[in-house]
Amino acid sequence: MKKTVLTAFCALFAMAGLHSCLDFDMPTDSFTGGDVDLDPIVYRGKADSIDYRREITSEGFAEAQSQLSQYFGQMQTVQYCLRGGKEGQMPGAHQYQYVYNIIVDNYAGYLVVPHNFSHGGDGLLTSTYAYNQGYCDGPYGAFLMVKNNIANMINHPMIDSIPEMKAIGLLLFDYSAQEMVDLYGSIPYVDHKANKEANPFTFNKMADIYASIVDNLDTINACLKHFDQRPDWYKSGVQGILMQYDKVSQDKSIASWRRLANSLKLRMAMHTVKVQPNKAKQWAEEAIQEGVIETTDQEFLLDPMMEGFTNPLFEIANSWNDTRLNASFESLLASLQHPYLEYLFEKNSSQIVNSADGSDILPANSRVIGLRAGVRMDPGQSVDVNPRVAYSSIKNSGEIPMAPLYLMKLSEVQFLRAEGCLHGWAMNGSAQQFYEDGIRNAQVENRKMGSTYQNYLDAYMAVETPVAYKYEDQMDHRNDIESVTKIGVKWNEGDPLEVKLEKIITQKYIAGFPYSYEAWNDLRRTGYPKLFPVLNVEDGDGSLAEGDLVRRILLPGRDTSVGMSDITTSGIEALGGSDTQNTRVWWDVEGSNF
Repeated sequence: MKKTVLTAFCALFAMAGLHSCLDFDMPTDSFTGGDVDLDPIVYRGKADSIDYRREITSEGFAEAQSQLSQYFGQMQTVQYCLRGGKEGQMPGAHQYQYVYNIIVDNYAGYLVVPHNFSHGGDGLLTSTYAYNQGYCDGPYGAFLMVKNNIANMINHPMIDSIPEMKAIGLLLFDYSAQEMVDLYGSIPYVDHKANKEANPFTFNKMADIYASIVDNLDTINACLKHFDQRPDWYKSGVQGILMQYDKVSQDKSIASWRRLANSLKLRMAMHTVKVQPNKAKQWAEEAIQEGVIETTDQEFLLDPMMEGFTNPLFEIANSWNDTRLNASFESLLASLQHPYLEYLFEKNSSQIVNSADGSDILPANSRVIGLRAGVRMDPGQSVDVNPRVAYSSIKNSGEIPMAPLYLMKLSEVQFLRAEGCLHGWAMNGSAQQFYEDGIRNAQVENRKMGSTYQNYLDAYMAVETPVAYKYEDQMDHRNDIESVTKIGVKWNEGDPLEVKLEKIITQKYIAGFPYSYEAWNDLRRTGYPKLFPVLNVEDGDGSLAEGDLVRRILLPGRDTSVGMSDITTSGIEALGGSDTQNTRVWWDVEGSNF
């Protein structure tokens, strides 16, 4: 990191609407956010209501557009905030690191922090599951930026004269809220959607939040569907707003936003399949019937090529040396002979020497080698003081720095539909069809630049059995472990349901890289893909036993009396269990996947 961790964390939360971590008496949600001059009036309480059938005059539309222009600018800020932006800026490495890379990228098994952040003051991270509130609250800080830049718009009385923009604003809020409740297990969803400004905040049960979001998605879908009945002058006006402020759909159309709403509903349906199977089926089939993302042109993403930034992960990996390949991901890719090992990751940058007696040396540039999650890391960001930095980084060349930051990728939707087929749901296709299409559309590199991935695709999809592979750590052979991947890639209709599910989720996991939130969700709810156990789980909050998977992030805002009061008053009850790393979120239940 370029700043000390303490200073950076304070800055992040000040921007997000939380108090400074040094200023304990300030209210926890008083900052308005954004980069424009704001209306001092706070609007609240009408976000759920979208009167999309009301008659709108050209004069009423023009007045609403004038009154709301500043809020549309904040809607652009929200889109950047969803993937590591702040203060109206495009995604950057420092913010992205707090929101994704230090915590969930590692929980999901994609990456590992190769040092202990001792250079960052109070930012020590002993090992992967060590609890550090400054890092663990990072995703929630980004959510508050979203809330503070969108809540006034979706509660504004004038927004009812452009209901499609209210629907899109509410969709952005709900997308972020769904991500957060999956991570933490409970958030003050109702209060934040209603634009409540200060404590006390009431945490809501995850099941209730999911139900409310899906209700919103149905209303959003109906509103955007009704857009086709509007007069041409009205459609042109809305299209003009989208052309200026829509940064994540590729065609800037109302139809694409409608597909995003239904695709999010499908994602949420699959999350809940074990806890409410009938409702999950209903949600999923309704989403398909109304229309989900079906082509790459309909994907939602922030495109570095179009917006003029570099994917933040590559600066984190190569300029700061703050992230390295996870050994579990290395083993998975090697076992399945995945092309990412050929072009996505660097080989070891320097020799790796056995730390016990120097008897085993891996010369520089020998192989792609990851780090075991949970290894206790040393200080230092350079290889001359910390040999773990020599392990495999993400390449910072060619097509990779232009990799998009997806909100909804076609391959995710296709794998969701494949999984739905296994449950007997009406997905308008077969599991094999959606599975194979998901693999074909899985590339991490920017689709506008061609694809190295496609050159390997036929051979990869023909892999029937995994290669026998053993992860070896030349620095410390106590970390050596045989691959846990026992499935191939090629679809076999005769496989048991559980094997088919493992194949679907494993390929979805690879296709989703580096979006770790959904990867961690799938790992928790299904147990797939199979990964190496995390070492030194006792470094966490004390609730984990050897072999355990961290199930959630502790509720945010614990560092002040007002924050802890909210957690004590409503958070624990809403969570339905202790505020610890081993408490499962609502949809994460033990037992069979079928």
